[in-house]
Amino acid sequence: MKFGVIIFPGSNCDHDAFWTIQQVAKQPVTFLWHESHGLENCDAIIIPGGFAFGDYLRTGAIAKFSPMMESVGKFAASGGLVLGICNGFQILCESGLLPGALMRNVSLKYVCKPVHLRVENASTPFTSGCREGEVLTIPIGHMEGNYFCDETTLDELRRDRRIVFRYSTASGEITPEANPNGSLDNIAGICNLGRNVLGMMPHPERASESELGGTEGFKIFESLVGAMAEK
Repeated sequence: MKFGVIIFPGSNCDHDAFWTIQQVAKQPVTFLWHESHGLENCDAIIIPGGFAFGDYLRTGAIAKFSPMMESVGKFAASGGLVLGICNGFQILCESGLLPGALMRNVSLKYVCKPVHLRVENASTPFTSGCREGEVLTIPIGHMEGNYFCDETTLDELRRDRRIVFRYSTASGEITPEANPNGSLDNIAGICNLGRNVLGMMPHPERASESELGGTEGFKIFESLVGAMAEK
């Protein structure tokens, strides 16, 4: 099995994701340049956090035109595993691989802190190592993390159990106070209908080693490795 981490101009969490996969998960991984079309036989693709193309126009609006994203779209359509983290989530929405959009935080401020996430669906390749209802503590760091979609899309996300993570209290309650950015329905992460594409605003790679203050984010990568091994 092999992971690929895409680099866009302005990506700044690419090496963090690379390190977590190579040094913590002990899996083969390679960087993929955004101007390339080749996925180099990767079995899972990570779109990392950062500020792709400086977030000009709006987050992810330019990155979606990169040749690499055309290849990622075909890869996802064939069932390939794709994880978008923070800016990667924004890029997935702009590219049409996930519905909705990430808007500016309601506070109009950059928010960087650990948050609690309740696992809403443990039956995905990204959460199979978790328990449904489990609360994970994982950091966020974003200005545009306020998830929004229309009512029809929200109904579909709920009906198809595609809301994978919600911001919660430490005890798992879904409250307005636990929502760090104003996201609709406290949404912190969603997947596509095929459950092979996940976008999440929190950074699991920043909570994958005890030296970083916590390891609960590593459950996302463990789940991915397990899903790839079963293929």
